[in-house]
Amino acid sequence: MNRSLKAALLLGLSASLVGCDHATKAAASAMLPRTGGVGVVPGVFELRYAENRDTAFSLLSTWSSDQKSLLLAVVATVMFAALAAMWWARRRGSAAEHVGFALMAGGALGNVLDRWLRGFVVDFLHLTHWPIFNVADVALVVGAAVLALAASRGGAARRGGAHEGVGQNG
Repeated sequence: MNRSLKAALLLGLSASLVGCDHATKAAASAMLPRTGGVGVVPGVFELRYAENRDTAFSLLSTWSSDQKSLLLAVVATVMFAALAAMWWARRRGSAAEHVGFALMAGGALGNVLDRWLRGFVVDFLHLTHWPIFNVADVALVVGAAVLALAASRGGAARRGGAHEGVGQNG
């Protein structure tokens, strides 16, 4: 596959994830009740609207809302830029690496846009005994897992392991 087509497909994947993320957040904002959840699989999974105005573990709970929003938006933007730089540095990496970076970029951009536009991130997917999350969070986790798998398989190939050739351009 030529390099331009591959780049267009990967950027399309990222852009599609951002669109899907924001469409589902808009639907959650418009349709879900502000208290309680909507059961999908009783006792396992529900749709529950939440506005995430803090970090994991509420690390900034003593900060004002405006300070928090600005800091989190700036940090998220810097992290997105770092991710883009890493992706560029690995531009000759495997297809799996590129898919992992595309997933992470789409997820990161979805949440960065929420922070900049709303001052908070909309979450609405809730598995019992797990924090509430969104489509962007799923993309970030799956992207990180794909990158970790690609890295582990690439290391085995460099050592002459059973995955010879995995991690090469293709």
